[in-house]
Amino acid sequence: MENNDLLKNNIVEGILERKGENIVILNLEKVDNAFCSDFIICHADSNIQVNAIADSVEKKVLDTLNVKVHHREGLNNAIWVLLDYNDILVHIFRQEYRDYYKLEELWGDALITKIEESFNF
Repeated sequence: MENNDLLKNNIVEGILERKGENIVILNLEKVDNAFCSDFIICHADSNIQVNAIADSVEKKVLDTLNVKVHHREGLNNAIWVLLDYNDILVHIFRQEYRDYYKLEELWGDALITKIEESFNF
């Protein structure tokens, strides 16, 4: 399994452990001017859950792959948290903000994979 696939698997597992909803992966590799290979997007029902998902992802990736998040934003207000793993960006939204910003539509040329509770790459 490729390193990016291992990283994506661990990120998704971290999201699922804290009941992140409607998880999608946008593969941007064939999108012109994309600055990373993938977005992983999910949402939560509360600010507390947004932070819990972010913490879960960071812990899962660090414990399993010994990879630290390169940069994180949004933890203070917890309405949209971004975790930057260089080539993979994780977006964790409150549902109403996800509905407002519609990242999936902004990157309409991306290959979209919807994640079910039982998944494998």
